[in-house]
Amino acid sequence: MAQKEKLQCLKDFHKDTLKPSPGKSPGTRPEDEAEGKVPQREKWASKLDFVLSVAGGFVGLGNVWRFPYLCYKNGGGAFLIPYFIFLFGGGLPVFFLEVALGQYTSEGGITCWAKLCPIFTGIGYASIVIVSLLNIYYIVILAWGLYYLFQCFQPGLPWAKCKQPWNTEHCVEDTVRKNKTLWLAANITNFTSPVTEFWERNVLSISSGIEDAGPLKWDLALCLLIMWVICFFCIWKGVKSTGKVVYITATFPFVMLIVLLVRGVTLPGAAEGIKFYLYPDLTRLRDPEVWIDAGTQIFFSYAICLGAMTSLGTVFASGGGGGGTSFVSGFAIFSVLGFMAQEQGVDIADVAESGPGLAFIAYPKAVSMMPLPTLWAILFFIMLLLLGLDSQFVEVEGQITSIVDLYPSLLRKGYRREIFIAVMCFISYLLGLAMVTKGGMYVFQLFDYYAASGVCLLWVAFFECIAVAWVYGVDNFYDGIEDMIGYRPNPWMKWSWMIITPVLCMGCFVFSLVKYKPLTYNKVYEYPDWAIGLGWCLALSSMICIPMVMVIKILQSEGPLIERIKAVAAPAKSGVSSRPKEYNVKGSELMQPLDPNGNNGLIKPTHTIVETMM
Repeated sequence: MAQKEKLQCLKDFHKDTLKPSPGKSPGTRPEDEAEGKVPQREKWASKLDFVLSVAGGFVGLGNVWRFPYLCYKNGGGAFLIPYFIFLFGGGLPVFFLEVALGQYTSEGGITCWAKLCPIFTGIGYASIVIVSLLNIYYIVILAWGLYYLFQCFQPGLPWAKCKQPWNTEHCVEDTVRKNKTLWLAANITNFTSPVTEFWERNVLSISSGIEDAGPLKWDLALCLLIMWVICFFCIWKGVKSTGKVVYITATFPFVMLIVLLVRGVTLPGAAEGIKFYLYPDLTRLRDPEVWIDAGTQIFFSYAICLGAMTSLGTVFASGGGGGGTSFVSGFAIFSVLGFMAQEQGVDIADVAESGPGLAFIAYPKAVSMMPLPTLWAILFFIMLLLLGLDSQFVEVEGQITSIVDLYPSLLRKGYRREIFIAVMCFISYLLGLAMVTKGGMYVFQLFDYYAASGVCLLWVAFFECIAVAWVYGVDNFYDGIEDMIGYRPNPWMKWSWMIITPVLCMGCFVFSLVKYKPLTYNKVYEYPDWAIGLGWCLALSSMICIPMVMVIKILQSEGPLIERIKAVAAPAKSGVSSRPKEYNVKGSELMQPLDPNGNNGLIKPTHTIVETMM
C-alpha cells in the first residue's frame, strides 16, 4: 500500500474511533450496515468520560457502609495493614490487568479471553454469571433508598417517633430511654426503637422466614421499577449517555460525603467515634478472619472480576480512589455514630452496624437527632442513591457489552442493542421482585452472601492471573502494553500477576472455606438446609464455568490430549490486537513513521486514540 493510502487509513481510523454516527445504535456506522460488515463499537468521547465511569464502578455502597464497620470490627487502624496489602498485592494488579486486557483485545468480558487464551474463556462466562446475579439484587438497595428518600418529604421524619400505624407496644423513643423517670414508669423490658420498627415493619414488612415469602410489597416494587428505568436511560445509548451521566453520579457523592464529613466531625461525641474507628488493636492481625475480610472487601469494592472493567477499559487509569473513599467515609460515618452513642448514653459498639443496618437504621436514627434532620436525611439518601446508581449501570453496561460482543452482527445493528438492554433490564426487574416481597430480605441476603461473594471473586481473579501470566505469558502481555502506552509498566505488576496475587487469592479463598459459617439473619434466624443449598448453587454457578469450559474446549479440539491443550491455550489466530495492520501505535506516535509526501518521518496523529470497548 502506498504511503499516502496508509496515512488516509490512519485518519479514517481516528475519525471512526472518536466520532460515532448519530442516530444509530452505539457503535453502528451506516457504511458498515450497507456493506454487510459487523458494526464497530462506539468509543469514548474523552478520557475524562472513561475515568469517571471507572470511578463510578469501584466507588459504591460497600465503600460507605461496609469498610468502616470492617475497620472497627477488625482492629481499627490495624485493619489498614491487611487492607493495603491486598490493595497493592491483589486489587490494583487485577484492576490494571482487566483494563489493559480490554484495551489490548478491544473485546468485552467474554470474547477477550477467547482471543487471548481460549482455554480460559470460562473466566468471561464466570464473570458474566456473577455480574448478572449481582445486578438483580444490588439495585434492590437503591429501591429501599428511594423509598426512604420519598418518606423524607413528609412533615417530620416518620422513623423518628412512635405511635405510627406500624409501631408496636414495644416501641420506645430515645427521649423516654434518656429520662430515667419516664423509663422506670414505662416498665418495658423488651423494647425496640422507632427506626428499627420503621425498617422492619413498614419498609420490609418482614415475614418469619424465607419459607414465608408473603405478598409483593407494591410500594417497593414501584421504587424498584423506577430505579431500573433510570438505569436503562443511563446506558441505553452506550458511552454517549453513560459518559455524560457519570459527571453527576460519580462526582456528586464525593461532594455529599465531604458535606456529611464536615457536619459529622462538628457534632458532640464525634471524637470518640473517630477514636473507636481508628484505634489500632494489633492483636487482631493474628485472626485469619481479619485478612479474609480485607481481601474480600478489596475485590468486591473495586468491581473487578465482573467483566465491567474489561468492557470499560482501553485507557489506563489509576485505581486508588476506592481505598481513599472508604477511609474518608469511615470518618463521616463514625463521627455521626459517636454523636448518636453520646445522645443515647450507650457504647459506640452498641450502635455500630454494617450493610443495610447502617444505611437504613443507624444513620437515619442519627440524623433524626440532629438539627434540621430532614435536610441531612435527604442529602444522605441522595448520596446513597448516586453511589449505588453509577456502580449499577457500570456493571449492567459490562454485562451488556460482553453479551453483545458474542453476537455483534445480531445485536449491534440498528436499535437492536437498545432493545436488548431493555429486555435484560426487564428480566432482571422481574427476578428482583422476589426480593421486594415480605420475605424478600431473606432472598436478598442469600444472593448477597453467596451469589457475588468474595469466594467467587477470588476464584476468578486467581485464574485471570494464571491465564495472563503463565499461559499467555506475562512478557508477551507486557509487550502489548508497551505497544499501547509507549513504556513498560512497573515490574511490580508482573510479579503480582505471576506470584503475589495468585498466592493471596488462593490463600484467602482456602481460609474463607475453612472459616465458613452458615448464613443467618440478625444472628437469630437460621436459614433452612434447602436455602443454604440454593445459596451454594448460586456460588457454584459461576465458579464451575471455568473448569467446564476448559473441558469443552479440549473436547472440541482434535489430536492427542497434550496437543489439544496446547491448541486451545494458544491465542486465537486472529490475534489479540484489533488495530489495523497498516500501522502500529506506540503511545500516540507511529512506530513506522509516515508523512503526507511519502517520506519517512515521525508524524503524530491529530488527536490521541481513546479506544474504549462499548
